[in-house]
Amino acid sequence: MHLTPDHCRIGRHHQRIMKAAAAHHTPAQADKRRLARMLKTLRATAPAVKVELDHHTPWELLVATILSAQCTDQRVNQVTPNLFRRYKQPRDYACADPSELEALIRPTGFFKTKATNLIRCAKVVTEQFHGDVPDTMEALTTLPGVGRKTANVLLGNAFEKPAVVVDTHVKRVAGRLHLTRYTDPEKIEMDLRALLPADQWTEGSQRLLLHGRYVCLARAPKCGHCALYTDCRWEGKTAR
Repeated sequence: MHLTPDHCRIGRHHQRIMKAAAAHHTPAQADKRRLARMLKTLRATAPAVKVELDHHTPWELLVATILSAQCTDQRVNQVTPNLFRRYKQPRDYACADPSELEALIRPTGFFKTKATNLIRCAKVVTEQFHGDVPDTMEALTTLPGVGRKTANVLLGNAFEKPAVVVDTHVKRVAGRLHLTRYTDPEKIEMDLRALLPADQWTEGSQRLLLHGRYVCLARAPKCGHCALYTDCRWEGKTAR
């Protein structure tokens, strides 16, 4: 076969395209492999992965998640036993006396706003969803006090649907591990979804969350005890 100059130019052009494509995809593929390796390490070193908010029903998880805003799960778990005994169903919250509800949830902070959101949310669940917590992102985010983070908590843990939760811990850990360059929670969520198979979205984000809560702390990260130290690309990590 006789190759003309045009053939050679086309061949060189094709090679440049292939090299550019490889350069574009290699970092993403490398990050996928690195994240898979880190999650394998976390599975071995920290087997427990369940959400730490105590609950028995989707509605109780929704209530607890709303209360967890700017509050620790431990504190929420101290409040919810009495709360769940007093109010059992969404319709109970919908008819609640605001001052009584506020008193019960006061230790979680921002109790007036949270009480208002719980009452309004309960009314919507009761009137528009027949007392059942909806199980889609679109429907959940129509509820007062519910954003993408809370909706993803419900989807992944109450309804066993793939969901990436991005809270302050996931945001910090994903940034330090260079799994995202964004600080916007929704963009971080999209980046993590792209790096993980859908069946690992819930588990993967929960493991990053717990790692941030107990090891990769905001002010005093425990780098000396971090199982992900080798794979961590954070410029601020302390030397061992």
